[in-house]
Amino acid sequence: MEMLEYRKRRQGLMAHLGEDGIAILPAAPERPRNRDVHHPYRQDSDFFYLTGFNEPDAVAVLVPGREAGAYILFSRERDPDREVWQGRTIGQTAAVDVYGADDAFPIDDIDDILPGLMEGRSKVYCTMGADPAFDQRLIGWVNALRGRARSGVRVPMEYVALEHVLHEMRLLKSRAEQSRMRYAARVTAAAHRRLLGVIRPGMREYEIEAELLYDFRRHNGHPAYPVIAGSGANACVLHYIANQAELCPGELILVDAGAEIDGYAADITRTLPVSGRFSAEQRAVYEVVLDAQRAALAQVRPGQHWNAGHEAATRVLTEGMVDLGLLSGGVDEALESGDYRRFFMHRTGHWLGMDVHDVGDYKVDGHWRELEPGMVLTVEPGLYIPPGSDVDARWQGIGVRIEDDCLITREGHENLTEAAPKAIDEIEAMMESAR
Repeated sequence: MEMLEYRKRRQGLMAHLGEDGIAILPAAPERPRNRDVHHPYRQDSDFFYLTGFNEPDAVAVLVPGREAGAYILFSRERDPDREVWQGRTIGQTAAVDVYGADDAFPIDDIDDILPGLMEGRSKVYCTMGADPAFDQRLIGWVNALRGRARSGVRVPMEYVALEHVLHEMRLLKSRAEQSRMRYAARVTAAAHRRLLGVIRPGMREYEIEAELLYDFRRHNGHPAYPVIAGSGANACVLHYIANQAELCPGELILVDAGAEIDGYAADITRTLPVSGRFSAEQRAVYEVVLDAQRAALAQVRPGQHWNAGHEAATRVLTEGMVDLGLLSGGVDEALESGDYRRFFMHRTGHWLGMDVHDVGDYKVDGHWRELEPGMVLTVEPGLYIPPGSDVDARWQGIGVRIEDDCLITREGHENLTEAAPKAIDEIEAMMESAR
C-alpha cells in the first residue's frame, strides 16, 4: 500500500484530535512461543493502519500543529551485530525517508523526548488497558511533566480512548483496502475450491488444514485465525481447532479458514461431504442453512440495519428446525422463547478487515447501526446437532455452517467469496469429477 494512504489516515485522525490533543500508540510486542523462541511477528492492527511499520519496539506519536512535524516515530536503531542474526532493522533514516515520519528517534530515547512532546497538550489519546505495561510508562511520562507544573508547564489532564475515533475510521474501507480484501478473499476461495478435489475418507483433519496452509503461504499469506477442519461430530464444536480426527465415509467436514495477506483477512466456511455426496439428512440440514444464508444476504445492503440479516436467517433456520422435527411447537413460539438456540447459538456475522473479528460498533446510541458502503462483514448462519441431542438419532452429529464475506456497495453488496462453491449440486459434481 502506498505511504500516501497511511498519511491520509494520520491526517484524518489528527483532524479529530485537535491541537490540544496528542495520540500515542505502541507497536505490538514480540510474543514468546517457548523459552527463547518467539511467534512470527504480527504488528498491532491499529499501529499498522496508521504507519505501515512492521517492527516491534516502536511507538507512534501524532502531535497536531507541531511546527517541526506532526508524526514522530520511535523505533529500534540499526545494529549491525543484531542484523547478522535477525536481518535488517528499518532504523531512523528509513522511518523518515520510506515510512513518512516527520521525525524519528531511537526507542531508547523515548523517556527523554516524549514528555516534552506532551507538554502543552490537554488530552492524551491512547489505547489505555490494551497493554498494562505501556500504560504504566505513559502514566510515568505524564507524572514527569506534573513534577514541572510549578514552573508553568501545562500537563495533560485527560486520557481519551483512541479506539473511539480510530475504529470508526477502520470500519469504512478505502479503495486500497477493498482491493487487498478482494485479493485475500480470492486466494481463500481458490483454496477452498481446491479442497473439493482433495478430500477423501481416511485422511486426517490436519491434512485438510495443511492443504489450506499451503495455498495461503504460496500467495505470501498466513492463516487469519486457526484453521477449523471439523469432521463428523467435531463440526458441531463452533471453534474446534484440534484437527486430529480421521475423516470417515458418510460424514461431513466443516472447514472454516481464511488467509490474511498484507494485513487484511478473509473468512470462509464451507461444509463438504467426505465421500462426495450428501446423505438425505445432511442434504436437508444443509439446504436449510443455505436458504438462511440467502435470506440474510438479501438484507445486506446500504441503509439496512446490522441485525436485519441475523433476524432473517434466524427465522428461516427456525422454520427449518420445526419442519425437520428438531423443534416442537410453532415458529413464532420458538423464536420468542429462544428455543432455536439449542442448534443455532451464534450471531450471523461480524465485521471483517485487518482483524478477522474486526473493529467497529454494532450499535450506535442503542440502535443497530445502518450498513454503509465500504463496510465489510461476514454472513454465516449454521445448524449444529451434536450427539446426545434430544432429537431423532438420524440428525445427530450433523453440523453445517456456510460463510461468505460481503463488501457493502452503493447498490447492495459484493460477495467477495462467491467463487468458493456452496450449492449442493456443484459441490457433488466437482467432487465426483475429481475422483
